[in-house]
Amino acid sequence: MKATAMAHPIQGLVKYHGMRDDIERLPYHDSISVCTAPSHTRTTVEFSMDYDEDTYVVDGEELEGRAAERVDAVVEKARDMSDAAHTVYPVRLESENSFPTNVGLGSSSSGFAAAAMALAEAAELDADRPTVSTIARVGSASAARAVTGAFSQLHTGLNDEDCRSERLPSNLHEDLKIIVGLVPYHKETEDAHDEAADSHMFQARNAHIHGQIAEMRDALRNDEFDDVFELAEHDSLSLAATTMTGPEGWVYWQPATLAIFNRVRELREEEDIPVYFSTDTGASVYVNTTEEHAEFVEEEIADCGVSTTIWDVGGPARLLDEDEHLF
Repeated sequence: MKATAMAHPIQGLVKYHGMRDDIERLPYHDSISVCTAPSHTRTTVEFSMDYDEDTYVVDGEELEGRAAERVDAVVEKARDMSDAAHTVYPVRLESENSFPTNVGLGSSSSGFAAAAMALAEAAELDADRPTVSTIARVGSASAARAVTGAFSQLHTGLNDEDCRSERLPSNLHEDLKIIVGLVPYHKETEDAHDEAADSHMFQARNAHIHGQIAEMRDALRNDEFDDVFELAEHDSLSLAATTMTGPEGWVYWQPATLAIFNRVRELREEEDIPVYFSTDTGASVYVNTTEEHAEFVEEEIADCGVSTTIWDVGGPARLLDEDEHLF
């Protein structure tokens, strides 16, 4: 059976760092994000006796090594949850991204979310999105939140009943505009997660993160734009501090990253514009502002010497029609 799905990547607002279980990808604490659109990943999967072996292709390149192993984990989880006889056959998975990958824009989140959604359909699972999020999670914990879409929270836990994503109520999507300042710089998020717990700042981050989650949930529920994105800005600094003080001393930010930070603060402090920066594990920057100021803010960010685009809030992962299959 063949199925195709689409998912949007996430911008972390209160980000997770480090995993207590590398196989099931169970994070140490909760996390909250917002999906970004129109950026997306589209993925087609098919189980068929006509294939010789499981094959995974992303943006025209067949995956090998660790990248293939991560897709294997998602495929096998879907197989384990399915009673459909055809899932014993090899699967072909093809995926395409509409935006740059490996630059800190969450391509793994949309990639595994789209894969999980398509696999659940092809494997004939009668699963709601929180359940599908547990399939996506074993590829990338951030992907769980991309399944439920918009503003979502991944709960920590030691099993699939607890560690799954929940959509959070908020009307901020109506006014939020996200300017992306693209700073190309290759990064491997897994490396940072692997050594997060070895940072001397990790326990300090864990101690305050629960309060951050509570404040973020409350601010989203009450549509408090400044509170939400001030929290996200501070969480970005906290995440980077933990990453930079790990054994390898990972520093992802580049001069253009810092130039954007400075310009955002100038716009906020000198011109009273509601605008805040945010980064995940990478050098590219999300600049969060309102629709009223979006075009002006984009011009100011572009003056930092980076490519820019304006994104909106993206919805949950969804199935596509047959005429949108990739093969």
